[in-house]
Amino acid sequence: MRLDGFGLFVEDMGRMIRFYRDVLGFEIRESEDAKNVYLIKDDTLFMLYGRKDFEKMTGRRYEYLRGLNGHFEIALYVDRFEEVDAQYARALAAGARGVLAPENEPWGQRTCYIADPEGNLIEIGSWNRAFRDGGA
Repeated sequence: MRLDGFGLFVEDMGRMIRFYRDVLGFEIRESEDAKNVYLIKDDTLFMLYGRKDFEKMTGRRYEYLRGLNGHFEIALYVDRFEEVDAQYARALAAGARGVLAPENEPWGQRTCYIADPEGNLIEIGSWNRAFRDGGA
């Protein structure tokens, strides 16, 4: 079995598409009014599903957190420490919510956190070397 991608169940599809496309640079495969939207980032499939549509499909009701979602994170990697700061500033300027400003961690990584419009945590981090050179 191979990991194909991951998905989020979203309340406001258009807003979330615009965030991941315009703020974080994900490539979108469908129109903004699709019920299920596939986005691509560095050859990884990222899916957005409308909550109500998913509930209808599965015949179940689910509970969703409000505010910051501390159940998981989406991790994005940049090659250099300076890029962590630049991407954090760019994301905030584009409307992301700041959670943790860039800082150097005791384990050698520079990292920061933002949140998407529905409160999902996104880490932007670096080990100050290219990803393919053992960055992550």
